[in-house]
Amino acid sequence: MKSYITVKDILGRKHFENVEVIAGVEGLSRLVKWVHVVEVTNIRDLLNGNELILSTGIAWKEKEGNFVYLLEQLIDSQAAGLCIEIGTYTSLIPQEMIDIANEAQFPIILFHQEVPFVKITQDIHTLLINHQYEMISNLERYSQALNKELLTFEHHHEILKCIQQYLQVQVIIVFSNEETQFIPEIIGHRRKTLLNLIARNNDTMPNSLTHTSRSIAKIPIHLLGENYAELIIMSDERTLTEYDQLILDRTATALAQFLLRNLYVEEKRRVEETEWLNGWLENEKSEESINEYLAYHTPHIKPKGALVCIYKLDTLAKMTNVDLTYFKLYFRSIFEQQGFSLFAIEKRNTLVFILINERMAVPWKERIEEGIHRLKSSESPMVNHTFNQLIGIGKYEKNLTSLYKSYETALETIRIQEKLPNRSDCHFYDDLHIFRFIYLLNQQLNLNEIVYEYLESIIHYDKKYNGKLMETLKTYLSCNGSKQETAKRLFIVRQTLYHRIQKLEKLLGEDFMQPEKRLVIEMMILSHEFLTSSKQTEELDLEAF
Repeated sequence: MKSYITVKDILGRKHFENVEVIAGVEGLSRLVKWVHVVEVTNIRDLLNGNELILSTGIAWKEKEGNFVYLLEQLIDSQAAGLCIEIGTYTSLIPQEMIDIANEAQFPIILFHQEVPFVKITQDIHTLLINHQYEMISNLERYSQALNKELLTFEHHHEILKCIQQYLQVQVIIVFSNEETQFIPEIIGHRRKTLLNLIARNNDTMPNSLTHTSRSIAKIPIHLLGENYAELIIMSDERTLTEYDQLILDRTATALAQFLLRNLYVEEKRRVEETEWLNGWLENEKSEESINEYLAYHTPHIKPKGALVCIYKLDTLAKMTNVDLTYFKLYFRSIFEQQGFSLFAIEKRNTLVFILINERMAVPWKERIEEGIHRLKSSESPMVNHTFNQLIGIGKYEKNLTSLYKSYETALETIRIQEKLPNRSDCHFYDDLHIFRFIYLLNQQLNLNEIVYEYLESIIHYDKKYNGKLMETLKTYLSCNGSKQETAKRLFIVRQTLYHRIQKLEKLLGEDFMQPEKRLVIEMMILSHEFLTSSKQTEELDLEAF
């Protein structure tokens, strides 16, 4: 069924047997949504668009300027056309009016005999109402048929062909990675023209219909809270209607269900590959084996390198398989948009993600940071469900056989993070710097004893007098010995600072700002914070246990 009624369709109805189209022949394809009888000249605020106007011309019979004024209002209001009864009040249509209507492709239709306007409006309104009811029935039948076929479809192209054949329009789908597909396929200059048209409309066109040389409608397809793709329909031959938009909406819903089902099935399949991936992380796979595996699972990419991201979840054991699968799908959807192919493994209370870089290696870190930001700012309750977002990013490895190094450094990043006071600030192994050295020292030596060797007097003084020498020392060192800047940061007067510095010189020695001694003291301060945070973390873990 045709989803719209045009002026041309109306001309085939009863009472339109003896009419003459004197202007705007090219506009006979205009949509008709309603019929009005108009005998006034000020009508701009009374129209919503696509109305077919019936008139005897009484409103402008004595003044041609009123006709011009009315015609311009009708054109500006996107009316469907103007039907005039000739004879009673109007006998001639000025050439100026015909020229204006032709330029705007606005139909002017003449009744050369008296016609019953009441019967015309009744007939056309009945036609429109019946047509609307039939469209609703057809929409429901289309949805039911599409949902039924959804179980047998093997590719999303089959869904796109359904809407293309049903509406007889050009169908385009644009994925978030900018991959674009046309149904039916278009190549060459015409393809480029349509892509440019879509690009121009992106900023000015909402998810609704537009009035351009090509009528366009589009709708986003959201999966897991992210914009996965955009479905677009276009027509060169007609203006798209609300019915087309409804069909588009139902198709987008079916398409989203199909794509989500495929993603879920794909994620479940990946779980079965865990054993092989574990071997890769344990340095048990050869370069040839790795290349064969990637060629089979991700044939479309040429790896530029890889790294490991470990996501620690405190409540992993309490989560259902559906929750985990949803989270992995969400994680994957975010980082695939950042140019990575992902493989996921569950290990005890962690999720291990192998990220294969598809783009140039240089900006990989910025893309990872953007992905983490989007992950943490997610409003999805399932993503934020009691997750302790502890993320460790290992070293970037250009050689895929060295991925185990990235895995080991990602694990070390998690272990160090758990001992840091601001654990959420250091996701990357490359950003840990001095804390990597402190962590190794603590593993090999009694670091607490070394810290106390340098800072015991300061620690005891602060405990005994509730002083702030440790804070003052740390700030004074970070300000490179600038007394003015130190006092400003501590919000104290200079005299108070001088008193504290004298106490520091007494406890640490007057040479504590000498380069070698200062370097050791700065490292001991960081070590003290590291050990203090580690102790607090262990106490919290014991309380939770």
